[in-house]
Amino acid sequence: MSLFITVEGGEGGGKSTNMIYIADYLKAKGYEVVETREPGGTALGEKLRNLLLDKNISNMDCSTELLLMFATRAQHIAEVIKPALDAGKWVLCDRFTDATYAYQGGGRNIPMERIAVLEDWVQGELRPDLTLLLDIPVEEGMKRATLRGEKDRFEQEQISFFERVRQRYLAMAAQQPNRYRIINAAQTLECVQSDIKQVLEEVCCQ
Repeated sequence: MSLFITVEGGEGGGKSTNMIYIADYLKAKGYEVVETREPGGTALGEKLRNLLLDKNISNMDCSTELLLMFATRAQHIAEVIKPALDAGKWVLCDRFTDATYAYQGGGRNIPMERIAVLEDWVQGELRPDLTLLLDIPVEEGMKRATLRGEKDRFEQEQISFFERVRQRYLAMAAQQPNRYRIINAAQTLECVQSDIKQVLEEVCCQ
């Protein structure tokens, strides 16, 4: 059995730290885990990631941004995700298409139907089996993100942008309760990881 698990959320939710925790937990259970991220995940994808996050690019059209996201995703699926799942491995991905719905759809106000067309074209029937949404109030998350240092192109957006991102994530979680698990990322790290462990125990016992 292979599973495709994604970790989603806005800025400052602790995705990177908890990706390590999740991967270590699954490996301890004996699963072979491929850890990856979006945008990126491949040599080509990482170059596109650098473009997408470059704070010096201030005039990128939102349609260009959307298409670049799916360009890196197409390569990612073909080169990393699908081969790993076909080989029976578990794939753990830091963000996937839900982030596009949240950031480009919610944040940039691109119609959801337009994103859905690209999703179907690039992914076919591929969808995550489980999505952990690390949810945190925007202002608190941005305070945490600021401590990381220099802001990338997305992190320079206004608070209202990230409020729309968060609301889109929460709306998707409400629409797809069988796939989504909302984790309160405003808690202490110990409590966050306790909640994550509880979800993973349910999944691993199925």
